[in-house]
Amino acid sequence: MVVGDVMLDWYWHGSTSRISPEAPVPVVHVQSEETRVGGAGNVALNAAALGAQVRLLGLAGEDVHADRIENLLREGGVECFLQRVAGSKTITKLRILSRHQQMIRADFEDHFPARNGDELIFSFERHLQEVDAVVLSDYAKGSLHDSKNLIAAARRAGKHVIVDPKGADFERYRGATVITPNLSEFEAVVGHCDTELAIEQKGAALCDAFELEAVLVTRSEKGMTLIARGHAPLHLPTRAREVFDVTGAGDTVVATLSAALGAGMPLDEAVVLSNVAAGIVVAKLGTATVRRPELQQALQHDLHTARRSNIFARVSLLPWRAKPRSEKTSTVGT
Repeated sequence: MVVGDVMLDWYWHGSTSRISPEAPVPVVHVQSEETRVGGAGNVALNAAALGAQVRLLGLAGEDVHADRIENLLREGGVECFLQRVAGSKTITKLRILSRHQQMIRADFEDHFPARNGDELIFSFERHLQEVDAVVLSDYAKGSLHDSKNLIAAARRAGKHVIVDPKGADFERYRGATVITPNLSEFEAVVGHCDTELAIEQKGAALCDAFELEAVLVTRSEKGMTLIARGHAPLHLPTRAREVFDVTGAGDTVVATLSAALGAGMPLDEAVVLSNVAAGIVVAKLGTATVRRPELQQALQHDLHTARRSNIFARVSLLPWRAKPRSEKTSTVGT
């Protein structure tokens, strides 16, 4: 189950051949457009593309953009439970591109009133017993104002809770299984880290301070670092062969991590898998997903690495091992 801030990513594509006579800006002749689901919706679609059964909870406005989001999610195999908020706009990001270069981005959004999150909690608790893992995808737009209660309820129910955090108040994520800040978000909380050792030490202190099982720090071109209680730190180099667009890469990491943990993978293997998935998605334009065959192909391509790494060898045994459910399908539910 993915809970968080859902948004619509709207792209206008066109050619540019002249500068406007009205202002020193390029004129884009828009020739096509497309819409994709961003934010928590992109996390849900990424998990569904890997074969997980996914349901999404979030807030949206009473408008056509919310209708479009629901249609796209259904097409992607995600069960959608959007709570429509009267008087608020669905979060929408409009990007104008020419020759695959982004010229400008316009944001349309309202911060949803906090009281709407209360109904989200009731819906969350109704679905909780039917899933294996919970993702909180926080973009600081108001859907997760009561994240502590969501985490506490999920942990009482014995569920993995994976959090993609936002902002410097990590108290809001106390008790989560793992949080996945990027390096800038991590340093905003713990201070500047000059070395990998500093990341390890401050990550361990963060786990202790907020009762986390692990912290996964994504470090852009330097890969990612996992600091988990009772285990040696794990540093993984980036798997990207070509970086075209980093938009949504964090969503892919969180989605892959949650699907793998929900299916019964150990944390270190799930992180390796997430790193490979991130390396695939940054070679795509805009908000994108990684499909299971792509992930399998990438793992097969790196079989030589498997001979040097026990972790990678175990991960290469896709499809991953789903944990058994009594008299139910073994497909993981996120």
